[in-house]
Amino acid sequence: MGCSCCRLVFSLLLAAALACRAAALWPWPQYIRTSHRRYTLYPNIFQFRYHAGSAAQAGCAVLDEAFQRYRKLLFGSGSWPRPSFPGKRFVLGKEMLVVSVATAECDEYPTLESAENYNLTINDDKCLLLSDTVWGALRGLETFSQLVWKSAEGTFFVNKTRIRDFPRFPHRGLLLDTSRHYLPLSSILDTLDVMAYNKFNVFHWHLVDDPSFPYESFTYPQLSRKGSYNPATHVYTAQDVKEIIEYARLRGIRVLAEFDTPGHTLSWGPGVPGLLTPCYSGSQPSGTFGPVNPSLNSTYEFMSTFFLEISAVFPDFYLHLGGDEVDFTCWYESNPGIQDFMKKKGFNDFKELESFYIHTLLDIVSAYDKGYVVWQEVFDNKVKVRPDTVIQVWRETVPVDYMKEMEKITQAGFRALLSAPWYLNHITYGPDWNDMYKVEPLAFDGTPEQEALVIGGEACMWGEYVDSTNLVPRLWPRAGAVAERLWSSNLTNNLGFAYERLSHFRCELLRRGVQAQPINVGYCEQEFEQT
Repeated sequence: MGCSCCRLVFSLLLAAALACRAAALWPWPQYIRTSHRRYTLYPNIFQFRYHAGSAAQAGCAVLDEAFQRYRKLLFGSGSWPRPSFPGKRFVLGKEMLVVSVATAECDEYPTLESAENYNLTINDDKCLLLSDTVWGALRGLETFSQLVWKSAEGTFFVNKTRIRDFPRFPHRGLLLDTSRHYLPLSSILDTLDVMAYNKFNVFHWHLVDDPSFPYESFTYPQLSRKGSYNPATHVYTAQDVKEIIEYARLRGIRVLAEFDTPGHTLSWGPGVPGLLTPCYSGSQPSGTFGPVNPSLNSTYEFMSTFFLEISAVFPDFYLHLGGDEVDFTCWYESNPGIQDFMKKKGFNDFKELESFYIHTLLDIVSAYDKGYVVWQEVFDNKVKVRPDTVIQVWRETVPVDYMKEMEKITQAGFRALLSAPWYLNHITYGPDWNDMYKVEPLAFDGTPEQEALVIGGEACMWGEYVDSTNLVPRLWPRAGAVAERLWSSNLTNNLGFAYERLSHFRCELLRRGVQAQPINVGYCEQEFEQT
């Protein structure tokens, strides 16, 4: 497909699809055929209906609620006049989308292994969505919602279309940081909605960090009482967490909770005295603290109890355990207790001490039947981890190029996630989405077996300069570039075609009430027609 004639044919096919009202599809399907033949949808009579042979039927909360959401997204919440057909005039129309699911997982949670494939057929004979799972049905419903368009006269149409679709990677994540700036519950829920519009399926929740500890622990309530910005207003209660997890589940989104240690833990210290390492100035404590103290049995007793709670609260198989950017100054250069511990253990440098801590923590978490994701420093520092560990690559050029890092991690047999080129908190003047769009996650020198170990990636929105006032426009539609790269074929890489669709999709987001920022000059009619 590298030849110019192949690219020309591909561009012509895409242009033809664009002319047939598929322009708003984002991310682009694996296979699509569409035409100018169109069918009318009448809001008052159109409905979503389960196929008689579907494993999922009425009462399946995942789909029942999705049907309600998408009906409102398509037609709004107003009333519509019933259609009339004067004389014998024949009108091509569709009264329903029939949904058939092979396996019912209505009460379960999506997993890394969950299938999300679907087939969508709209022709004279049928308007049918087929999928193996309810999660695939959710993706198909989103695609159907983007296919529906409204004429200048206000009539709803959908074109004759055949789609066969599935994600390229199983892990398509978005990270939000709720420590540096607290994000209200409503902001997180709204973000989950737009993630579903973009077919993201993992909410990486970086819950706590140095500045604040907003997670309200029932085992250690002092953590948030003393470590949050405000224990009355800037915490996530047990009910908040439960609501976020269920809201995400109903949209086919996993919640990957991150509790980063041993660094990034200054907010933990006030609530758990003795957990952090005291820094020294000469022979005396300086009054400041470094990372978690790895030399005390009490540290591991705390971690064991705390992560028992976390393992019960968050149902996903995976937890993110961090392990990045550990400041070793208090460990190695100043604290006499740490130095004595290292001598007893025979450790010659701080990396061995870090490895001891993280290896012990991983054993604790493994005992709770949890898998784990860690940042790349854990791999770089040669910490001994289980073969099924997932390594997340975030460092763009240090110590090595991120694609070289992907090569090294997969060569060692570990699964990898890519984040380094997709830090949304980095902003520049102009359309920076296209640089993110051009990233190819498999652009490293590796075997097919190594490429298979790349399970996806994440867009990251760190919170130093982001709160609820600017989160939405900074996220959308920029994050959509990452969403398409992780969902669509690697052959879907034409920037011009992407620009046309993303511009259209941004306008659709406005219509849905999402204050997505523009990607170039121009305007959207939807600016004045939001539902």
